Amino acid sequence: METYIRSMSTQDVPAVTSLLARIKEFSLEDQALALELVEVYLRDPQRGGYACIVAAGRDDSLTGYACFGPTPLTDATYDLYWIAVDPPYAGQGIGTHLLQRIEELVLAANGRLIVIETSSSPEYAAPRQFYLKNGYNLAETIRDFYRDGEDRVTYVKRVEDC
Repeated sequence: METYIRSMSTQDVPAVTSLLARIKEFSLEDQALALELVEVYLRDPQRGGYACIVAAGRDDSLTGYACFGPTPLTDATYDLYWIAVDPPYAGQGIGTHLLQRIEELVLAANGRLIVIETSSSPEYAAPRQFYLKNGYNLAETIRDFYRDGEDRVTYVKRVEDC
């Protein structure tokens, strides 16, 4: 599938909302937080502290999205807050295209490091493999972070090395 990446607009919110609801790993709380960051970005893209991009098909139908931004109180470190691909399009390289575009944007903003946090639960095995496949390194695991038996797993990548 031919995909292009662009900045998110207010017209994308219904499609992002629908996409988030179709991803079984995302709880209602996850969905609400993801949409809150989208709203902050759309309210003032230049000053909100977040950037949101979408992947779209030739007909401009949304196939994925990502939200990232500079990590407060750091020097040129960025957090990837959310990256999601609509389930029917999973495995077609859309997530990789989104991640590559984030890396380009972070590098263009003189960023040096991208940090990704995720869960150790079995439901997140595919995203963890995705990060490793795309050159992110396991940096730390904090045991029982989210709840007993569910760790926080952190991946990092130096974009200046890309």
